[in-house]
Amino acid sequence: MDEEFEVLIIGAGPAGIAAAISLAREGFEVMVLERGEYAGSKNVFGGIFFTHQLLKLLPEALENAPLERAITKRRFCVLSSEKEVGVDVKIAAWRDKPYNHTMTALRGRFDRWFADQAETEGANVIPEILVSELLIENGKVVGVKTEPGGEEMRAKVVISAEGAQAFLARKAGLMAKELPKRHMITNIKEVISMPREKIEDRFLLENGEGVAIEYFGDVVKGNFGSGFIYTNEESISIGLGLTIHDLINSKKTLNDFLEDFKKHPTVRKLIEGGETIEYAAHMIPEYGYNHLPKMSMPGLMLVGDTAGLINGSVYHEGTNLAMGSGLLAAETLIEAKKNGLDIGSAEALQPYRQKLENTFVLKDMYKFRKVPDFLNKFPHYLQEYPGHITQWLQDYFTVDETPKAEVEKGILNKIKKDIGLWRLTVDMFRLGRNMR
Repeated sequence: MDEEFEVLIIGAGPAGIAAAISLAREGFEVMVLERGEYAGSKNVFGGIFFTHQLLKLLPEALENAPLERAITKRRFCVLSSEKEVGVDVKIAAWRDKPYNHTMTALRGRFDRWFADQAETEGANVIPEILVSELLIENGKVVGVKTEPGGEEMRAKVVISAEGAQAFLARKAGLMAKELPKRHMITNIKEVISMPREKIEDRFLLENGEGVAIEYFGDVVKGNFGSGFIYTNEESISIGLGLTIHDLINSKKTLNDFLEDFKKHPTVRKLIEGGETIEYAAHMIPEYGYNHLPKMSMPGLMLVGDTAGLINGSVYHEGTNLAMGSGLLAAETLIEAKKNGLDIGSAEALQPYRQKLENTFVLKDMYKFRKVPDFLNKFPHYLQEYPGHITQWLQDYFTVDETPKAEVEKGILNKIKKDIGLWRLTVDMFRLGRNMR
């Protein structure tokens, strides 16, 4: 193929499509190549979609996009054996637009709609095209090779939104060739069908409200990871994830962990009576700020999961970082073109990383930069503390004839035995220091 496009985008997820819409509006010739049958057909995401970047791009999206429920309640739980300690956050103002920019979504539906918006703006979205190679000449990416057929497509710039495993970016040398097993979360999810009224009754929700529940501790047997339940309009997404490293060492399958999670007393009743309508697994790149890849090279930019842009803290943000990076990648190219630069040159693409640094995308990742390495270095926080904390609280709130002063003394003695006061002090200091 002799034709050269201005911009080729690999992948029709939120990052790639956000870039496509922004560029198409500025008159760029944009081609999006999607390996699935349609945008979203390969995506198994069923969770929280953070909408503030979406609304920057499409201000009417809350009325038009196929989003599920507004999250009006967040719940954070520590599980241990048959115990649970949870904290609820429910804010009345989150019932009103823009709903704290926090919605649930089923990306198989959302991505297809989002890709349609890109085509409306003038971008071309071509499904069932697998990009097998990047074309590199004299150290610059000049296009891609596609399958089936081995056809070559040339472009001034390629934006890789290929996803978490980032095969092409690894081949190009922007990151290590092998997946970092301690920083790749392997995730499993079921979507369980349930009538709207039962969901709202079971989770104490009013019409259209949703809840997001995050589970830590025994849900992944003390490994680096967590579990979740998110409510959709007429279904529940339930799943969990842990690092590839921990999964291998556990000698168990992801399904083993999920089945144990579903049997936990605090979880079992929430999903009882539902029918599983979807079952899938995928990867999440929780590199952390300190392990991010190079974001660009001449002719190539990385966005979204491909660039490892996941805030792996308690916020678990990803979609907003993905869309934010797509918009900033587009902004970089738009400015370069206005300044008369070769948009694929190192000079044109150099500002992209700084743009990420100047926004919430990398500012938030920088704040939590120590967390992934910290939890990998000190696994006892996840392995020991959930069980101890739930037991201490069980003792404290157990009602019998024991005087409360004796209860408190007994708990203090257990803390000394279980952890030790000096070690507890050191652990809490170390935790606080690494969360800053």
